[in-house]
Amino acid sequence: MQQPVESLVRLLESYRGRDKVIRTVCYGSQLVGGALSRRVELKGSSSQQLGKSLLLFSAQLSHCRTVLRLFDDLSMLAYSHSYGLGSGEEDAGVRWISVLNNVADQLYYPCEHVAWAADAELISVKSDKWWLFSTVLWGTSLILGILRSLRVLLLLKKKLRKSERDDGRSSRSRLFRQMQLEILSIFSRMADLGNAIHWMPPGFLWAGRFPSWLVGLLGTTSSLIDLIRMNATSSTESSSQ
Repeated sequence: MQQPVESLVRLLESYRGRDKVIRTVCYGSQLVGGALSRRVELKGSSSQQLGKSLLLFSAQLSHCRTVLRLFDDLSMLAYSHSYGLGSGEEDAGVRWISVLNNVADQLYYPCEHVAWAADAELISVKSDKWWLFSTVLWGTSLILGILRSLRVLLLLKKKLRKSERDDGRSSRSRLFRQMQLEILSIFSRMADLGNAIHWMPPGFLWAGRFPSWLVGLLGTTSSLIDLIRMNATSSTESSSQ
């Protein structure tokens, strides 16, 4: 019991880890709250107040993450600067997809900041178009991330076939782990992309058609996968030291 608690404490002590935990609780609350609200509509359950409270709690956590992201611009800029044009990448496709992904992520933050400031009445502009810009950039980043993972998977498969010929067991094990992480990344981004399209203006694909519980389900799935990937990555790094 002590080890899981210590792992959770270490996760919460880091900014990225805390954000992922908040995100998981946020979408989990939306999933349960949306499901309870739907049950109320269908059966007239007495859980209406609990469902409403969970949805409100989810909205507050979402707002909390938006405010915390006001301070993410510099860290994203530092990452984009260190990556540059991806000269360290072996494959040109992975390099340029990553560069475009970094551009989309970098532009996302100021657009969201303007939208937040407009909603908070700190600036006198309409927030709708800025929320749209940020959603489009988020969706673009997700699509680029999926394309990058697919490209990396193809490259890993080539390396795996080569290692099978060379009979490199430890190399195959490492490649399998990398492939699993990329597959998880694809599923995570696909779940988020479903929600990104839902938040687009009505008339675009399935925009606005998802019930709250489905938004919560997709977000919870994505968040749990990201936590699994984070844990797997940290375990791999600690074992290699």
